[in-house]
Order: sequence, then structure tokens, then C-alpha cells
Amino acid sequence: MKNLFTLMLLCSLTMQIRAQSLYFPPLAGSTWDTLSATSLGWCTDKVDSLYNYLQDNNSKAFILLKDGKIVFEKYFGTFTADSVWYWASAGKSLTSFVVGIAQQESLLAINDASSSYLGTGWTVAPPAKELQIKIRNQLTMTTGLDDGVPNNACTIDTCLQYLADAGTRWAYHNGPYTLLDSVIVSATGTTLNNYLQQKVKAPTGMTGLYVTIDYDHVFHSKPRSMARYGLLMLNKGKWNNTPVMTDTNYFQQMIQSSQALNPSYGYLWWLNGKSAYMVPGLQVQIPGSLSPAAPADMYAALGKNGQMLHIVPSQNLVWLRMGDAPNAGIVPFLMNDTIWQKLNQIMCVPAGFAQQQEPDFQYFPNPVDEVLHISTGNLEADLSLCDLYGRTLIEALTQHGSCALNTAELSAGLYILNIRYGKSKVSRMIHIRH
Repeated sequence: MKNLFTLMLLCSLTMQIRAQSLYFPPLAGSTWDTLSATSLGWCTDKVDSLYNYLQDNNSKAFILLKDGKIVFEKYFGTFTADSVWYWASAGKSLTSFVVGIAQQESLLAINDASSSYLGTGWTVAPPAKELQIKIRNQLTMTTGLDDGVPNNACTIDTCLQYLADAGTRWAYHNGPYTLLDSVIVSATGTTLNNYLQQKVKAPTGMTGLYVTIDYDHVFHSKPRSMARYGLLMLNKGKWNNTPVMTDTNYFQQMIQSSQALNPSYGYLWWLNGKSAYMVPGLQVQIPGSLSPAAPADMYAALGKNGQMLHIVPSQNLVWLRMGDAPNAGIVPFLMNDTIWQKLNQIMCVPAGFAQQQEPDFQYFPNPVDEVLHISTGNLEADLSLCDLYGRTLIEALTQHGSCALNTAELSAGLYILNIRYGKSKVSRMIHIRH
């Protein structure tokens, strides 16, 4: 018992020291302390490789915080620190946070039926099926409503059609997500922007607004406001010593697997280090971690055209990227992992050691135009290239630890490369673009 008490005390002290070690910029003004990459012992000769990649992929802004201080802050083209950009689906994470605030104020409960706030008939599902849909299902993309309708973002009742019982199917469906905003408005009695201003922006110094674009409500802000939000998340919902989210249970649920269908999804947050993940538009689990190059405890807000916000509690690290990269897709998985590969080089992390010690496999180029090269070092391996439905399209064996796969006959799109060595296997996402 004494040993248990001592361990709990040490854990508590460690958490306090970590929280105290975080720097928070003043609520107003442009002051923000910096920290040099050199003082961290990072490999600064690799920074240009990251910046060149970001430049080549139409980036607008990149910021990296360590212990709350700015290590990298880079703007591209005519974009500046005072420019405003959209968060796209990365803003879903902010909506999730606001729902948590409303719950801690007893204005709603996520196990309430959505109809309690949206009214009956907000879908064209049978009444009993509509009543099954809870706020939790909207947060976890498990409403069971058909995401294959002509306009996935449509929020009118005729677009929201029953396909499966709530909680039995995961699908990236923007319409039911966007209606969370109406739930918040109904529960709080004020506008979404007003509630956000009172509960999140004022105590953190964030600026920005939700703007209605067609059916979507898209958050726009300066890059540093997104960085402030990342720092708030890193500190578990507290801004310095000011509690913003006090519902610790909800906070933890946000960034943990919310269901077994897609273990890499929390409450509108993407989670790393899980056994599998799903991608928008498909009903298959892809084995492996969301971002193999990233630390296992990383969680992220990801949006169309490469809007990204990453939080890594184990490293006291936050980084964001804003920009316009149409080829990145609705959720920019590949760009996400490529940036992590370059960051690992900057942070002097050996290849293959980002999550756990595993063989230093190389696969390049990615995206691939015709020939994909795989190197497995001293290990011989079985290779298979599969589509996202799990169908094997190409099989091969490495010879002396290397192999070249000709992908010229395959259509452009995303594929899974499986590398089997001994009794182990790793899987990587490959983008064919020819």
C-alpha cells in the first residue's frame, strides 16, 4: 500500500511538473516565446527539406511548438502571420470541444437523442430509427445515416436517409456532423460563434469565426489561433492555470477510440497508434497505424486540402499546417505521414523508431508514378499491394532485401503495401498518381 501511494505521488508530481513546464503566450498581442532547434539538439540541416516539401505542396503556414514555445514558424508566398485561412474538417475537433463545454454546463448530455435538440423529423429515417441517434453518434460518425447520398454535406431532412442502426456503422458523413452546431445552438440559446467566444476564445486569446459555406460551417482563423487551440489541448483543456474544459472524462473520451468500427477515431479527432483505421467513403478497416512515422500517442485534427493540427503529449509537441493541396484529399493521410518523416529527420529520430523499434523499411517514391521501390535492409520479405477493399493486386518477394513493383497497370488512387517478414507484418499506404 505504501509503495502504491508513493507511485501515485510520483505520477502526480510528474504531471504537475509537466504542466508547469508549458509556456503560454499572453492573451493579447503578438508576443510568443521561441525556442531554437539547436538548443534542442535537433538536426537543423534537415529543416530545408521540410520547408521545400511544404513549399512544393502549396502550404500557407507551418508552426511547431515545443513546451508551448515556437520552434518553427514559416509562412509561404504572400501568406503572413495575420492572414486568415480555413480549418476545413480540422475544425470538427473544435466542435467536439464545444460540445464538451456544453455538457459540463449541463446544457446537454451526449447520450441524449439528437431529436431532443433538432426536433423530430430532422431525417427521413423511420421515427424509431431516428430516435436511436444520439449526440454521441454525431460525434463518432456512427449515425447510421447514408453517407452515399449525392451531397454528403447536405443537412436537410431528405438528404439524411436511414441505412443502418445508429452505432453499427462508421462512415465519414458531414451532414450529421454539421448538425451538431444546431444541437449546440438549441442547447445554449445563443449562436455558435457567441458561445465559442465566451467559452473558448476569450480565455485562450484565440480569434476566428465560423463561416457558413453552402451547408458547411467552416472555422477560419489566423495560424497562431490554431496553435493556441493545440496548446489548450496539450494541457488537457486548461489555458495556463485557467480551466476551460473541466469535464476530464469527456476530454479523455475525445482522444480515445470511441468505437471498435474505426479504432483510430475519437470524438471527431483522429488517433494514432491503433491497430487499424478507416478512410472516408469506404467500409473497410486498413490494418496498421494512421501515421506510422508519428509517435503512437499522437492525435490530430485533419481537414481537406491538408489542414492539420497535431498534438503529441509524450513530447510536449504541437504542430500545424495550413494550405491548399487539392491532391491531399478529404483527410490528408499521406501528406500527414510525409511531414512526420521529415520532422523525425529534424528531431534526429532514427528511421523506424517513431512508434516502436521495427525494421528500417524504405518505400519510395510515394506518391508513385510507375515503379515503387521497396528496401527491407537485410531482411527478406513477402510483399503484396492491395486495394482498399483488401484485394491483392501485386505479389512479390524481395531479392537481397529489395524489390521494384511496376504499378503502371493500376488506376490512380490509394493502395496498401503489406510487408511480411518472419511472423510479423507492417502495412503502409501508397498513393499511385499516374
